[in-house]
Amino acid sequence: MNVVVVESPAKAKTINKYLGPGYKVLASFGHVRDLPAKDGSVLPDQDFEMLWEVDGASQKRVKDIADAVKSSDGLILATDPDREGEAISWHVLDLLKKKRVIGDKPVKRVVFNAITKKAVLDAMAQPRDIDIALVDAYLARRALDYLVGFNLSPVLWRKLPGARSAGRVQSVALRLVCDRESEIERFVTEEYWQIAALLKTPRGDEFEARLVSADGKRLPPRGITNREAADRLRNLLDGASYAVESVEAKPVKRNPSPPFTTSTLQQAASSKLGFSASRTMQVAQKLYEGIDIGGETVGLITYMRTDGVQMAPEAIDAARAAIGDQFGARYLPEKPRFYSTKAKNAQEAHEAIRPTDFNRTPDQVKHYLDPDQLRLYDLVWKRGIASQMASAEIERTTVEILADNGGDKAGLRAVGSVIRFDGFIAAYTDQKEDGEQADDSEDGGRLPEINAQEKLAKNKVNATQHFTEPPPRYSEATLIKKMEELGIGRPSTYAATLATLRDRDYVTIEKRKLLPQAKGRLVTAFLESFFNRYVEYDFTADLEEKLDRISAGELNWKDVLRDFWRDFFAQIEDTKELRVTNVLDALNDMLAPLVFPKREDGSNPRVCQVCGTGQLSLKLGKYGAFVGCSNYPECNYTRQLSSEGGAEADAAGLNEPKALGKDPMTGEEITLRSGRFGPYIQRGDGKEAKRSSLPKGWTPDSIDHEKALALLSLPRDVGQHPESGKMISTGLGRYGPFVLHDGTYANLEGVDEVFTIGLNRAVSVLADKQTKGAGGRGRAAPAALKTLGDHPDGGPITVRDGRYGPYVNWGKVNATLPKGKTPEDVTLEEALALIADKAPAKATKAKAAPKAKAKAAKAEDGDTTKAAKSGAAKPKAAKSTAKPAAKTKTKKS
Repeated sequence: MNVVVVESPAKAKTINKYLGPGYKVLASFGHVRDLPAKDGSVLPDQDFEMLWEVDGASQKRVKDIADAVKSSDGLILATDPDREGEAISWHVLDLLKKKRVIGDKPVKRVVFNAITKKAVLDAMAQPRDIDIALVDAYLARRALDYLVGFNLSPVLWRKLPGARSAGRVQSVALRLVCDRESEIERFVTEEYWQIAALLKTPRGDEFEARLVSADGKRLPPRGITNREAADRLRNLLDGASYAVESVEAKPVKRNPSPPFTTSTLQQAASSKLGFSASRTMQVAQKLYEGIDIGGETVGLITYMRTDGVQMAPEAIDAARAAIGDQFGARYLPEKPRFYSTKAKNAQEAHEAIRPTDFNRTPDQVKHYLDPDQLRLYDLVWKRGIASQMASAEIERTTVEILADNGGDKAGLRAVGSVIRFDGFIAAYTDQKEDGEQADDSEDGGRLPEINAQEKLAKNKVNATQHFTEPPPRYSEATLIKKMEELGIGRPSTYAATLATLRDRDYVTIEKRKLLPQAKGRLVTAFLESFFNRYVEYDFTADLEEKLDRISAGELNWKDVLRDFWRDFFAQIEDTKELRVTNVLDALNDMLAPLVFPKREDGSNPRVCQVCGTGQLSLKLGKYGAFVGCSNYPECNYTRQLSSEGGAEADAAGLNEPKALGKDPMTGEEITLRSGRFGPYIQRGDGKEAKRSSLPKGWTPDSIDHEKALALLSLPRDVGQHPESGKMISTGLGRYGPFVLHDGTYANLEGVDEVFTIGLNRAVSVLADKQTKGAGGRGRAAPAALKTLGDHPDGGPITVRDGRYGPYVNWGKVNATLPKGKTPEDVTLEEALALIADKAPAKATKAKAAPKAKAKAAKAEDGDTTKAAKSGAAKPKAAKSTAKPAAKTKTKKS
């Protein structure tokens, strides 16, 4: 019996069926060990020694593998076919050697590019040794990411409070987003006009032609810059006669795109399906690992982390056969198509992403797939088969027209395209991402019959005013495309990098566009000012190229680390002399459009509008950056920093306190103000003034005297509890509106209820809390959204939606779903893995020891943020007293 180690439990089950009783397939559940999230895990002074840690869940899995290997004939490492997969195999083997269970047993490495019976058996017939060059490249990347993250992030915390982290690839991707925002802010809109004539042929057919030349000169794009010039040219065309100078019909062939790579799949799924990068990879992972098709689990697509654009010869033959069967011989080119990548630093180590069987059409499998799986499979199948289809044949017609008005002449042009043969377009058409330049060759539509030298009648001349627009913000798809063009990051890292930027609140997504937040722009400006080399696009791309050369065995990985660390460490040391005033001066200059937006009255945006003499500047506080006056404390004007082109306070008209009226009880003035934490209400002045922040959903414009009085009246007494005689009160807290009695809080449904709730309703809400809460402290257990099945040790496994998001539940064990994983997508196998990570070692059944039960139940819907971010909870890291760096496990980036 041979032991086979794969990464996924779903894959393990399928592959075990393919291999039969002579093999035992076990899952590693991804990485079995990693660098501890604390300082000192990589030691540059000790030749970059790396100190690895195995978490509790992985220890059990490694033990299971070791126990199986003890009684086996050999070990086959079959983790994923990429650099990370090679590293996992290396880690597993290293741990097994330390446990002394390998001995002289044969150890081989195999890779499955697809999870089909043929692909698995073919791979098993071609074993190899672990590729040490790939492992070295992984070690170099992991060490680099760790050294950057755990040395640069503390500099940010000291010099730029509120910033959360920096990363080798993460920070460069953030710079791309921020640089685009700066372009938009600097953009100056320009006016231009377009003039077109609606003309009619002698046969009565209408078409439109655009003005392209006048006064004997060719008009450049956007060459008509004002109304006066537009009116003159329109008048010329209004009184002109028209004749066709020439008609040119030119056949054009359009070739299909290659099959998907990781990045092009993410781009197409974004454009066509609206998927985020992480969602695309989640669905693709499931399609790769296998879907139950009529009682057999079959992988539907090949491995989805690749930058290769070529298909295997047998796949090309299968695609061509399918084209002949499903589309006809006319759609089959004479020879197969072969592609090469244009991406910078592409490794092309694997096939492109394609269906494992081109005869398995989307219609044939739609009953076995959920909607998202079907849509993505449909995309992969169509792009894959289109890549081997005949070219589309398009006829592009260009008509040149002369307008003559008493000797004043102008040229017009009409362009139209007709698809004579659709070719690959019958299967798949590309879709442009928002903001991308469209292909003009097919945008003109079809023209009527037009003959050279014939006269044309004029129906109408239109002059339309336009204004140039700034470059569009990046979407996830266009950012990935740009990163790939620059050679930044790798296919397996794009989704994780984008997720990190969102998790850090450095960017948000609005209408599918990436909008940099103030925090992200501050971090980028700081790094550009003081660590510019390490956020340069070329530097990051060159480092990626060195990692690829390590993979190819051309460079020594520790030499690369030494070269990097020498300069990077010196730069870190230099920041010790950096004063906060230097930081603020640099940020004020670089972020002037954000920090000091132009004012409508044209006044100096850096002069304080409250005192009139102070200079506004960025200030750094415990919770991040804000704008304050230089005359502090005489002038206490402050406002938040906003990502919307200025301060929220300015936008709301709160540059100075707005009087709302007087308090009828105290006679003190009530004002609406803006502070560094947002708008608030204040009664009176000085230290004794009472203040109240605006609750969520209330805008400054909606605040009047009555609402201000209501806010200042909180907490509000409702009445005495009929049983205890103690007062019940309502108020607004960190988690929203609440009712309070004798130390017990219960949430209310809305802010308005704080001011209107009566005694009976308050008693009822408190009673519900006592009845449903755990020990009088918690909330009611959320209802199950979905039942996944039974645990091997008994008891149902369900998916629930809790206070901190969706989680899986088994008995008293609750495990939060990873970011991006929706309740609809989680499978029983994934749930079992999450529960195994979360459950105490001795809790083998739902009815575990009381102490273990209490510990698991305490997680509820859970405080498992660390586990969600790192992939598995790490008890040691959770108890660490290290700096905040210890709380963020450095990801592949």
